This record gives sequence, structure tokens and C-alpha cells, in this order.
Amino acid sequence: MLIKVPSATNSGLNTIKVEVEVDVAKKGLPTFGIVGLPSKAVDESKERVRTAIVNSGFKFPGNRIVVNLAPADVPKEGSFYDLPIALGILSSTNDFKLPESSLFFGELSLDGSLRHAKGALLLALFAKEKGIDNLFIPKVSANEAAVIEGVNVYPVENLKSLLAHFSNEEETIAPCEYKERNAKVFDNQAEFDMKEVVGQEQGKRVMEIAAAGGHNLFMTGSPGCGKTMLARALPGILPNLTEEESLEVTKIYSASGYMPPEGSIIKIRPFRSPHHTTSRVGLIGGGSRPQAGDISLAHRGVLFLDEFNEFPRSVIESLRQPMEDGNLTISRSMEKVNFPAQFMLIASANPCPCGFLNHPKKSCTCTERQIQEYRKRTSGPILDRIDLHVDLPVVDTKKLSRDSKLKEPLEDSQQMRQRISKARQKQKQRFTNEPVYTNAEMKNRHIKKYCPLSKEIKQLLHQASAAFHLSARAYYKMIKVARTIADLDNCEEINSSHMAEALQYRVKA
Repeated sequence: MLIKVPSATNSGLNTIKVEVEVDVAKKGLPTFGIVGLPSKAVDESKERVRTAIVNSGFKFPGNRIVVNLAPADVPKEGSFYDLPIALGILSSTNDFKLPESSLFFGELSLDGSLRHAKGALLLALFAKEKGIDNLFIPKVSANEAAVIEGVNVYPVENLKSLLAHFSNEEETIAPCEYKERNAKVFDNQAEFDMKEVVGQEQGKRVMEIAAAGGHNLFMTGSPGCGKTMLARALPGILPNLTEEESLEVTKIYSASGYMPPEGSIIKIRPFRSPHHTTSRVGLIGGGSRPQAGDISLAHRGVLFLDEFNEFPRSVIESLRQPMEDGNLTISRSMEKVNFPAQFMLIASANPCPCGFLNHPKKSCTCTERQIQEYRKRTSGPILDRIDLHVDLPVVDTKKLSRDSKLKEPLEDSQQMRQRISKARQKQKQRFTNEPVYTNAEMKNRHIKKYCPLSKEIKQLLHQASAAFHLSARAYYKMIKVARTIADLDNCEEINSSHMAEALQYRVKA
């Protein structure tokens, strides 16, 4: 008897419908085979399904069983076909009908219960797009999918309860209602408050500008001056994700398997900080079946690369296209996958290999050649794509032990966050009808439309471009940064002071 059970597979952030065809023959030797380009994990479903059916109190048929995963020319990976395969077998032996307009998805434990499955959110989005009414997935993954309205998400605890649901006239499994939870997807709590950062007022200012406009930032300074501390305090001044951004980020984490059981939609901005020994695939993404790398996991958030010049040059150079386009396409012989990568790059580096070039109290021990070789690890095209550059001075230790009672307390992260949130809100209103969220994402056409410049400012910008040999890209980046500074000042027009401050944060030729 042939039974067809609808399921799906995820390829990157795309979902493809898979029809699980199960044929339990009346004649032939007792065998169990799976075809349709299954991976090792799919092939091992035979043992999981057989044992789960028996341990759930049902009889496993001693017949010839053939399972075909269609379309047969698409590679199938993962353990999520366990549930549809088991249902196909049980439907043919227990004579019950599966509901129409439904999808089934989940990995079976040997006792018949269902394990947490990655990609539940993508499956729910696919069901809504295709007009599929019902989604049967593991109970621990149901809340993640239930955020999508218009789809009945049934939380399945085990095989036995699901068959009781199909066999009874009344439903025994009620559709899941979405509940927002504070599930910890990643450690994104700010390690420091901005008021703890002493003696780096310019650093805090440039960090505020970067956070307000989504700009890339490169900090240079001697060891211990506060580069890492500033970066680690950044999550505390970033506003929460908007509703649209939340869905984009949650899709990536769901597809990558980072959503915890009973996970909720992500509302705080990601903060990724890979070590400088990370590989290019780890940073960009890839593999035989392409997976998201750190730049995609940092989508709509922050990618912090500490000790920037210690990263292999090939790894740094691979950032060029994603930094420019905000997405990347990974092509392999069997498939092509597109991942979003609209992130804020925060990079930090020492001025030289020993770290004490231009230090007021310590002498640099590096030769001129060593300094040049160290700086060459970061190419001009990469530096040109970074909006803000700042040299952080060495902090006088006397400031660290200052008496707070004698001076006004430093501004904390919450106060900075309020200004940044207002600036982001202005950008949201400005780009209501545009596929743009922040000033840093503006294309040239947006700059001409939303950043009109007076004759005086244009002259200032042209003089600076000629004096510092700025590229066309850097020219437009100056305007974007000036637009953000104006937003922080709650000004509708860019004035000379905004442009003058923006020019301070460029690499001078």
C-alpha cells in the first residue's frame, strides 16, 4: 500500500517541499530501504523509526518497505524525515487517514518521542506561503513556529499521542499558541556599561555614531587603552530589533540550529566575536552543504573582530563583497545558497606589532619594515569600506582612580541608548518606503534624495577629498556619517559642523 506524507527540507534560508512516499508491499522479502539521495543521517532513520514504532506499542510490519524522498534529485540531509516515514508506515498498517493540507517534520527518539528540530520557523513561513493549513512538528519546537499567524502548529510530543489524535473523532492535540519567552539564544549581554569606560570620550562618541547609523568602525590604539572594552559595551547602547529585523535574524538562527527548545523570536541584536584563528568558512560560511558563517549570524547586529591585523589576509579580504552588498551567495556543485549579511563591523588593532608606536611613555621596538608589513595585512579596499576610523589615546591611570564625588558622573549606556534609539527612529521614518533600515545602508540614489548638501558643505567636502585623496566610496560614506551625526543632533539638514566631525573619522592619505 502506497502512502504519501508531505514534508519539507531547508536549503540555506529556502524551504523545498519533499513528498515522503512509503510503500509497504504485500509480497517480497522483509526489507527496509530509503531512496532519493539520502544522507547518512537520513539512511539511519530506518533504525530509529523501527525502534520508535515498536517502543510506542505498535507492530512493525514484516514486509518489504520502500521509502522514496521526492524530488529524488535534491540531496536530503538531517533526521527530520523520521516522523513522516513512521506515519507512512503506521498509516498503511493501522488504516487511518492523514489530514489534508498538512506538513510533518521531526526526529524520533527510540522511545517514540520527538526531539527539538532546527528550521521550524522556516517551515512555518513556507506553510503560510504555500497555503498549507496544518504543521505537525515536535512540541519543543512548536513555539518557534507558532509566531507565524495563519498556520495551525500542532505540538507533537510522541508517536502514540499523534496516532490517538488521528484516530479519535475529537482532537487530542490542540494548536500551539505563541508565547514570548526570554530564551537565551546567545550571550549578548553587555559586559561593560559606557560609564565604566574612563578617558575615552572620543571613542565613546564614535561608538555612538556607529551604533546610531549602523556604520563600520576601526579602532587603533596601544594595548590596554580600552578598544575591547568599548566594543564589549556596545550591545548596551544598541536598540532592540524591529519586527521585520527580528524575523530576518530568527530565520538565520533557526536554520542554523541555534534556537533553543521552546525558543522565541529574537529581539536583541546579535554580537559575534570570532577569534582571529577562525577559518574563512567559519567567518563567511560554506561547507559541502552551505551553512551560515559569523557574518550572517551577525546580521542586523555586530561583528567584532579583535586583533584585526592578526586575521589571515585571505579571511579579511573575503569580507569585501558582503560589506558592500549586505548579502552573499555561496555556490557549490549541488546547490547555491544566499545568506543575508548586513552587519556592523567593529574592528580593533594595535598600531604596530609591539603595540607601543607613538606611546607617550613606552618606546616602540619595531623596525619600520615590521610596521609596514603589519599594516599591509589590512588592504586599502577593506579600509575604504570602513566608515569610521579612530586612534585611541593611552589613558592616564590617574583618571581611573578619580574621586567621583568631585566630578559629574559619566554618561551611562542607557542615556546613550535613548539618543541612539531616537536617531534610529528618524531613519525608520525616513526610509519607510525604501528597502533600507539605517544610514549606512543607503545607496547613491538614496544619498541624493535624503542628504541634500548646501554649497558651502559641498565645497568643504571637495576640499577634503582633494587633500586626503578620498575615493568615490569614501566621499559618499562621509555624507552618510554626517547624516547620522545630524540625526543624533535631531537636525533635518546636514550642516558644516556635522560634516567637519565626519571628516575627522577618515583615514588620511
